[in-house]
Amino acid sequence: MLDKKIVIVDDDEAIRKTFFLLLSSRYNVYLAKDAREALARFEKAPVDMIIADFRLPQKNGLQMLFDFRQAGYQGKIILISAYPDQIKRDELEKLGVDRVFLKPLDLKALTEAIDGLLAGPAS
Repeated sequence: MLDKKIVIVDDDEAIRKTFFLLLSSRYNVYLAKDAREALARFEKAPVDMIIADFRLPQKNGLQMLFDFRQAGYQGKIILISAYPDQIKRDELEKLGVDRVFLKPLDLKALTEAIDGLLAGPAS
């Protein structure tokens, strides 16, 4: 599945590194510390999945995902958060968020979800 590209967007460097170590043997993994870096990566080449933290600098993960959708992104989305009470279900549905994972992360369930979402045809 190394043909699949995932962008990890999280302002916490340790989390970005954990995702890279967890996924880079099976996927092309790109890391971004904020929405600006993530959008710049998307403008260079298409990606198959975005994994974004809800709390990001400048704009939250949902605002960033709205920008991605406006820019034409049609791929898979996983949102991670330690603040489920701040996330509205209707916003998730409007943005087409595939899965939400709460912190602390269950890495086994997360990797199974990633593998399952990316097993289908490319987005």
